[in-house]
Amino acid sequence: MILFYRVTTTLLYPIFIFIIFFRRFVGKEDKVRFKEKIFVKNFNVERNIKKKLIWFHAASIGEFKSILPVIEELNKDYKNIQFLITTVTLSSANLANDELKKFNNITHRFFPVDVKFIIKKFLNLWKPNAIFLVDSEIWPNLILTSKENKIPLCVINARLTKKSYKRWMLFPNSTNKIFRSIDLFLASNLETKEFLNNLKIENVILNGNIKLFSKINTDRIINQNEQTLLKKRFWIAASTHNSEEAFCLKTHLKIKQKFKDIVTIIFPRHIKRVNQIKKLSEDFSLKSQILNKDERILENKEVIIVNTFGEMQKYFYFAKSVFIGKSLIKKLEKEGGQNPIEAAKLGCKIYHGPYVYNFKEIYDIFENQGISTKVNNSNELHDFLLKDLENNTKSENGRSDLINDLGEKVLKYTMKNISKILPNDIQ
Repeated sequence: MILFYRVTTTLLYPIFIFIIFFRRFVGKEDKVRFKEKIFVKNFNVERNIKKKLIWFHAASIGEFKSILPVIEELNKDYKNIQFLITTVTLSSANLANDELKKFNNITHRFFPVDVKFIIKKFLNLWKPNAIFLVDSEIWPNLILTSKENKIPLCVINARLTKKSYKRWMLFPNSTNKIFRSIDLFLASNLETKEFLNNLKIENVILNGNIKLFSKINTDRIINQNEQTLLKKRFWIAASTHNSEEAFCLKTHLKIKQKFKDIVTIIFPRHIKRVNQIKKLSEDFSLKSQILNKDERILENKEVIIVNTFGEMQKYFYFAKSVFIGKSLIKKLEKEGGQNPIEAAKLGCKIYHGPYVYNFKEIYDIFENQGISTKVNNSNELHDFLLKDLENNTKSENGRSDLINDLGEKVLKYTMKNISKILPNDIQ
């Protein structure tokens, strides 16, 4: 099966090129840097051979943000170190451009397609001394080629769902070879550890979810709409998917019966849907505004649809109540749930639907601590929000401290574990 994968991905390489060019044409890839994914001559290698290079690969925004505290800790402990961070999505690259300005030893590139000769050239040019793949980024050609080149490789925050486990088990021999080529798995939850143990993988440590220790510097939170948010009665619907906005707008109308001035702020998971959501708001006879970067909220608008990435913290900071999406859609039962940690760290009360499989262990912790609550319909959400909105004063009730303490423990344990993968002569 491995041979088949390698041959197939090589044969499909021209198709990958076409797909990346097409995605660039429709605005889903970086207009300048998209070739980093497909052409060796565009790898644009910036390697300091006097330093050890640690490569982190994080697919998108959430994974990228989760590794920044790890890198900050490594920078405190070691001096002769350089980092390469690769991501896949355009949104994560845009965020990297902003977040990495404060570092002088981190380079961001797009992750190359998992074709053997491309990966082999990438490794030969960058010469990483250790590789960390984040979450579920299992790329066979990268893993096997790294093993051939004797480059230590760890999957950090490893997450294997029941669905992906069953898929891997269709090819048990190949799966075993690929997974045994990984030097260390730091499992984010018990389920993943059990699945890996079922695969007879021994180098597995139950580490905890690294997204718990994401750091938020509230001193850096600046929102041009601060005064509006302080005087308005509002709640947030974050990371919503198609059909969930209608649920939120129905909730808005119910709340409006008591609080005529209520404002609902929607952060859709995919901002290309903002016009569709605006049309939906109009169908509900609600006055809406698409809020672009650096724009101010207009006085007479009831529904604000945010059309930018990376802005949620600026609004969570002022919010009392947040509904987290991708949690109401039945067909996503085995892959539902979005990350609630940022909102919780900023003292928000979290609400979510019944389908939160991707973050089940996090929601279990939050529910036990009174941080989050499951809702099954708009009536339930309406009842909870009414209680929250009675008083405009935000009270964290120690929620942030509890999560930060837990995050610090996970961070210390993570740093201890990843030291097993770092080069012995790192200084």
